[in-house]
Amino acid sequence: MPASQPRLAFHDGHTIPQAGFGLWQVPHDVAAASVAAAARAGFRLFDGAAAYNNEDGMGRGLRDSGLARGDYFVTTKVWNDHHGFDRTMKSAEASLGRLGLDHVDLLLIHWPCPKDDLYVDTWRAFIRLRDEGRATSIGVSNFDAQQIDRLVAETGVAPVLNQVEINPRMQQHPLQAEMDARGIVTQAWTPLGNGLSFDAAPVQAVAARLGITPAQAILRWHLQRGLSVLSRSVNPGRIAENFHALDAGPLSGDEMAAMVALDERSRTGPNPAAISAPVR
Repeated sequence: MPASQPRLAFHDGHTIPQAGFGLWQVPHDVAAASVAAAARAGFRLFDGAAAYNNEDGMGRGLRDSGLARGDYFVTTKVWNDHHGFDRTMKSAEASLGRLGLDHVDLLLIHWPCPKDDLYVDTWRAFIRLRDEGRATSIGVSNFDAQQIDRLVAETGVAPVLNQVEINPRMQQHPLQAEMDARGIVTQAWTPLGNGLSFDAAPVQAVAARLGITPAQAILRWHLQRGLSVLSRSVNPGRIAENFHALDAGPLSGDEMAAMVALDERSRTGPNPAAISAPVR
């Protein structure tokens, strides 16, 4: 593995590994083995969520990895039906129980659910959880800049990170610029875009020049943009391949520019503005 894995700085003084292993759509029965394989490959950032229904396996895999608690970084998320102060407090406690941890390194609001208009109350609970030591850092997922500005205006506390969909067909450069201006780390989910850009000429050209796979070329592009990036697989060989995108050489300026031409602003996932909490 790389001698020194790159980390990105949070505005609260903490840091996060730039490359991480995501647990979305990892089946419950293979979560523990997948996490342990990711740890063996070199990953030290592990991204889960209550809604993924595999937090217990994630925690088991981390224990099976043999890593000391201070050597890995854990993210989890509060789901949409637990917005609001009291429900958020209960959700976080339940996640910690399933993970077998006394704290997570990063806690995220999974979706803003703007029509329900509870995300500020949820954020107030996050501040309490941070202050009580149950979450070292707190952030959001799938938020826009205006929603983040509202959190800051009403609580005085800014998220350290915003996790959003980014891939060659959905590049989100304006949103990343907004986050950079606020000192907030941008993190990419579904960075490979379901493989839809693997055959694109700019991706193929980078892969051929550097002697890497199309997936590694795309992950390297994310890293070079200064993003934190989450990849996912249950295949140990693919997990290791994704991690070793860190070892790949840089894209040239012309190659980075060619990648921009792939942007279609086309989502593989839902539009955050349309997501609401299920009826309780």
